[in-house]
Amino acid sequence: MSKGVTVWFTGLSGSGKSTIARILEKKLRVMGQRVEVLDGDVIRTNLSKGLGFSKEDRDTNIKRIGFVCHLLARNGVIAIAAAISPYRETRDYNRSLIGNFVEVFAKCSLDECEKRDVKGLYKKARAGEVKNFTGVDDPYEEPLHPEVVCDTEEQTAEESAEQILDRLEELGYLTHVKRETL
Repeated sequence: MSKGVTVWFTGLSGSGKSTIARILEKKLRVMGQRVEVLDGDVIRTNLSKGLGFSKEDRDTNIKRIGFVCHLLARNGVIAIAAAISPYRETRDYNRSLIGNFVEVFAKCSLDECEKRDVKGLYKKARAGEVKNFTGVDDPYEEPLHPEVVCDTEEQTAEESAEQILDRLEELGYLTHVKRETL
């Protein structure tokens, strides 16, 4: 069994956060771990319904996700948060609150994220139909010292998930176990 930890994914919309988070979740479950994924889109629909996209509302949303991760991690669960979380200060707040915190930067260029834009959000933001869109008319502050950088233009989501598992082992959050390919 592992000790509780939060794996916090950050990156632009379309960078691969949710995809990698789901693969990581499956791998951890196969390993017998207790794990819960908090996806930014799902949280906005349920826990943070009614919040907009102002800096204050974004911070409130990310702090709510952080609080739930804190509760899960302190009870021995591996909490995986996949949310853009554009501001360093709020991610650092969550790191302080949670303690056992592994920041994963899903690194991907804005151009590539726009090419992957299955929801059409970048197109709407460029047309002025969506305001305060991260990376277009609202800033994204890359992490300065993430525990893991997944270059999602250079590696597959599967490779990124394996990289994160390796890092969790290095940091002592997982004991070394033989992994099976899913």
